[in-house]
Amino acid sequence: MKKLPNVLVSEPNGVIYHDDFLNIDFGLIPTGGNATAHAPALIETEDGGLLCAWFAGSFEGSGDISIAISKLNPKTQEWSDAVIVSKGEDRSEQNPAFFRAPDGQIWLIYTSQLSRQEGKDNMQFTSIIMVQKSSDEGITWSEPEVLFPEEGTFSRQAIQILSNGRWIFATWICEDSPEGLTNDPTEFRVSDDEGKTWKVVRMPESAGRVHANLIEVEPGHLVAFMRSRFADNVYISESNDYGDTWSIPEKTLLPNNNASISAIKLQTGEIALAYNDNASRNAEFGKVAWPGLRNPVAVSVTEDFGKTWPIGRVFEQAEGYIGSENRTNNKQYEYPTLYQTKDGKLHLVYAYRNRLCVKYVRFTLDDLYGLKREVEGLYNPTSGAGVDK
Repeated sequence: MKKLPNVLVSEPNGVIYHDDFLNIDFGLIPTGGNATAHAPALIETEDGGLLCAWFAGSFEGSGDISIAISKLNPKTQEWSDAVIVSKGEDRSEQNPAFFRAPDGQIWLIYTSQLSRQEGKDNMQFTSIIMVQKSSDEGITWSEPEVLFPEEGTFSRQAIQILSNGRWIFATWICEDSPEGLTNDPTEFRVSDDEGKTWKVVRMPESAGRVHANLIEVEPGHLVAFMRSRFADNVYISESNDYGDTWSIPEKTLLPNNNASISAIKLQTGEIALAYNDNASRNAEFGKVAWPGLRNPVAVSVTEDFGKTWPIGRVFEQAEGYIGSENRTNNKQYEYPTLYQTKDGKLHLVYAYRNRLCVKYVRFTLDDLYGLKREVEGLYNPTSGAGVDK
């Protein structure tokens, strides 16, 4: 591990540094020479390393956008050069996600849409869901296969396996209309035979609430946290029957700037959510808004399934210039993905400085909470819940 140098680390060289002031490890993942690095995902490998996937190419929506993968070597603690693994021609392949199947294979799931056309920039309504599989921990990948052929299907979070063995996959449906981004509803693909057959469950009144991050908080009790196209708040919906029915989405206390979020259930039982702590000042429900700023990158924690968020920390301040629309000086730090490895450490990746590369950050629960919880008596490691002093 290298100490943080006295100059800004700006080259994506894959080296992991330690920042004594923030008490975190971080690195910039090599891009393989591609101009865009966006929407990263993570998974732990059997040797204790990590795979990171993102979409790379000239510009989002263009036909040369493909899925790139880099590996964090557990021995050298360096990220490898990126390798393109998807093979679509004249298709924009986006939003990768990793899924560890029960047989041990790693699935790489991503969207695939037609390249933008003259006079028609947004081709998300042509998107289908693709999958490639690896039996050697990401060294090689199978040929791409269509996982879900229904056009307009988009995704970001991986398949989740519930306590009763059910597989559930969060998607949303993109429409070909001027208001398509407003109308996009959330749907879940549900399988009770390990992916052989699927049924579709639509979340009621969910138009404009997308990128659902689904978590089973108790057996059969699910919560889904969602991005808002209206740039107001993160939304939440609940199911009490393993995802067969869902409640109408409601606002949480967390802001959302019409950008992706990432929520996971921690090994200690709480839910942690990574997001941009930012929203539109003039948000109007039902109206698509693009506030501009996708920063800072923060992680917040809830102990009551999303009702309150008493703990949080900013892990990427951006350039720090004041102003809700100060895009001239502030760069974009967006689409965070949060992941916890078997050893309990937390890993955060996001598109860095206007998608220059992917930034990787590693920290502990104590780094997130800001103090030794066991020592201070604020945390009971047996129950996995906060306790009053």
